[in-house]
Amino acid sequence: MSGASTPLMQQYLEIKGRHQDAILLFRMGDFYEMFYEDAETASRVLGLTLTSRNNGGAASVPLAGVPVKAVGDYLRRLVQHGFRVAVCEQIEDPKLAKGIVKRAVVETITPGAAFADDLLETHRNNFLCALHCIGEHYGIAAADVSTGTFELVLAAAADVEATVARFAPRELLVANGSTLVGIDGVLSGDGLLLTEREGWEFDPSMSRDELTRHFKLHSLDGIGLGVDGDGDAIVGAGGALLRYMRELQPGGLPQLSRPTVERAGSVMPLDDMTRRNLELVESLRRENDVNGAGDRSGTLLGVLDRTQTPMGARLLRQWLLAPLKDETLLNARLDAVAAAGTQSMARRALREALDGTRDVERLASKAAAGRAVPRDLRALGDSLGKLPLVHQQLNAIGTHGVLADISAAWDNCAELAAAILETLVERPPLALGDSATIAPGVDGELDELRELRDGGRDAIARIQTIERERTGINSLKVGYNKVFGYFIEVTNANRHLIPDDYQRRQTLTGAERYVTPPLKEYEEKVLTATERIESRERELFEHLRTQIGNEVVRLQGVARRLAQLDVVTTLAEVASTEGYVRPEIHAGFAMDIVGGRHPVVERMMPRDTFIPNDVQLTDDARLIILTGPNMAGKSTILRQIGLIQLMAQIGSFVPATRARLGIVDRVFTRVGASDNLVRGQSTFMVEMSETSAILHTATDRSLVLLDEIGRGTSTYDGVSIAWAVSEHLHDRVGCKTVFATHYHELTQLSETLPALRNFNVAVREVEDRVLFLHRLQPGGADRSYGIEVGRLAGLPAQVIERARRVLQTLEGDGDHLAQTLSPQTGPARRRPSGSPDRAQQLGLFVAPPHPVLEEMRAINTDALTPLEALSRLDALVKQVRNA
Repeated sequence: MSGASTPLMQQYLEIKGRHQDAILLFRMGDFYEMFYEDAETASRVLGLTLTSRNNGGAASVPLAGVPVKAVGDYLRRLVQHGFRVAVCEQIEDPKLAKGIVKRAVVETITPGAAFADDLLETHRNNFLCALHCIGEHYGIAAADVSTGTFELVLAAAADVEATVARFAPRELLVANGSTLVGIDGVLSGDGLLLTEREGWEFDPSMSRDELTRHFKLHSLDGIGLGVDGDGDAIVGAGGALLRYMRELQPGGLPQLSRPTVERAGSVMPLDDMTRRNLELVESLRRENDVNGAGDRSGTLLGVLDRTQTPMGARLLRQWLLAPLKDETLLNARLDAVAAAGTQSMARRALREALDGTRDVERLASKAAAGRAVPRDLRALGDSLGKLPLVHQQLNAIGTHGVLADISAAWDNCAELAAAILETLVERPPLALGDSATIAPGVDGELDELRELRDGGRDAIARIQTIERERTGINSLKVGYNKVFGYFIEVTNANRHLIPDDYQRRQTLTGAERYVTPPLKEYEEKVLTATERIESRERELFEHLRTQIGNEVVRLQGVARRLAQLDVVTTLAEVASTEGYVRPEIHAGFAMDIVGGRHPVVERMMPRDTFIPNDVQLTDDARLIILTGPNMAGKSTILRQIGLIQLMAQIGSFVPATRARLGIVDRVFTRVGASDNLVRGQSTFMVEMSETSAILHTATDRSLVLLDEIGRGTSTYDGVSIAWAVSEHLHDRVGCKTVFATHYHELTQLSETLPALRNFNVAVREVEDRVLFLHRLQPGGADRSYGIEVGRLAGLPAQVIERARRVLQTLEGDGDHLAQTLSPQTGPARRRPSGSPDRAQQLGLFVAPPHPVLEEMRAINTDALTPLEALSRLDALVKQVRNA
């Protein structure tokens, strides 16, 4: 960037020097220009034509630009590619500027800090997070500038990854050189932008001052962050995040709500493998989604989300990713869902009233930040106008559970709705000046200006009548064109009647055009009326926007209540439609599910064809070894157990005939196979890593769901690992566990582990076909039916027949392996006659033992003298060499 000699380029370089980590959009009239490396990057990413600018005789400067009116699409594409974009505006009127127009960066847009609708997803928050660690305490601050949400979370070390992942941040702040950068999984989110900041910005003392000053608090004690507490980690994260956001938004953050504080243990952390395996918010087909946004079909969120408002959709997602662990809070939600389910007519009327309600939360934030356009404010006013009807239907449902809190805090915002609806036209433009924004009758001055502008035809007719009477020229005409403005046209035959105050303006064939001082005065009024109308409308609109923006806290409360109502009535609607029942939540250990169903799978099948199953787990029967053939539905049963538990702990009814569930602190799932080539991990390494995380983290209050542990290695290694994992979960962890496996040897653990029960998924053999009954029943399975599944998949008949012969040869005695592995049994039992030993099984694939080996096995080394031993060894060596 050398050779900047013109004043304009000097101004550019000075501003760019303060925003070196961002692409600078430099406003020049109707275009945003980019120079140097920014221009080269933008031309590559956006497909722009790269040109150059002469720099006052110095070397030419690379240049690329985008029109101001089309900047939104270009911004979106840059941010989606992970770039920061600094928007530099002209902050004075070019007509009044002396010299170079003053410019300043008014906003820096990053993936985690965006306001524009085309940069945001309607149904999910756009979080920017900061992460800080002090000792064993991890602080997480999360903010969404588009909604004003600001949350502070204190997390245990074991839960930090799950907690950060819950927010799915687009951007993450950490201290420069922090060891947090190395935390496995924290930085694995798709499209996550890592921003490293100076370590002093996370200082708790400075951050405490920053937070109290911004939120106008005397101290942080009122939000549970006293000086003597353990909250320094979240205070540090919160202060650093706030400081960063104020840099991005120099105009201020008036929309940012007072922070809420979440202590460790108040919600259930959901790790990545649980969210992924249970397909809570994103389908496993996400990797095939060309848009990279994930596919909600086939997910629990896709089943439950019948919300009517954007705020409700975001809240449902938040509930789903943060299940509660408090029995009282859960029952308050369940009471509300039950009440809404009972009052079906009122529920439907309330949902109809909510339908069409716009995004009050984001619209209020836009107004507070001075970004709302006329159409935004009108949408907010229309939404506020629905509040009385919504409140009426809420009262019809009743005040049960969380509905009581919603009703007690209800605010119709009548005066705000009236101010918007009375001030703005019914269909205002997207931008001021495009068409009328302020309704007639609101402002007398504006009405007069509009009458002057729009009454031009009548005024011309009046002037024409007056001039005809004054001059006696009946053919005199008053007209207007864009070149000469207003004029009086007189034919040449009447030129002798022209008064002295007529001034010639244009000569035509057969006529002359004139102007008069009154006509010129009128022309000036009309021509300036449009400009004055726009200026007056802007004044009135800015006043209204400021009035609404000042009520942002109140409007955020309205948005929260609407979102809660939306989620509660949605859960009630889903329960009514799908036949879900209220779970009985208790603080004990036992799980008793009768007629449980998979909420997603049953929606993909013809109605009433899904086979429900019962599952009971108690303290003295807490581990189930689940065997059964391929395609019998073991994985489906595992997932439906986890989904039912999670649905209950967000306050939802569940797909079952009856469900009595003890609250769990974590749900762990290890289902399916995947690798992580980026980290150099094989499928089996990923499997073992995930299993290790479960064994180290699970407590006796956890629910563990395992599928096919040990399948990624050799049979004997796999069985041994699965055996040891089962014993560890039974003896040392003591949690509720369902372990689906093809290792039938594990069923023998029931002989030594008192709290283990064997179950299998039933099949029926009809001639040479296998029918999968998908029914859970006591006892272990004796076969996996893998060859039959291969036949169903279309393997050649020769392959199927050969596989059956090989299987007959390989099948050995599982009792022998079980006796070998079990530390609590006596000597290995005798193998039944006719059962092949291990050497016979291996003989199918390896050569028979060498004769030398057989001869060596027959030698009694204790009876040999040294000379005899040397002689025998020499003979064996010669035998091998001559072989």
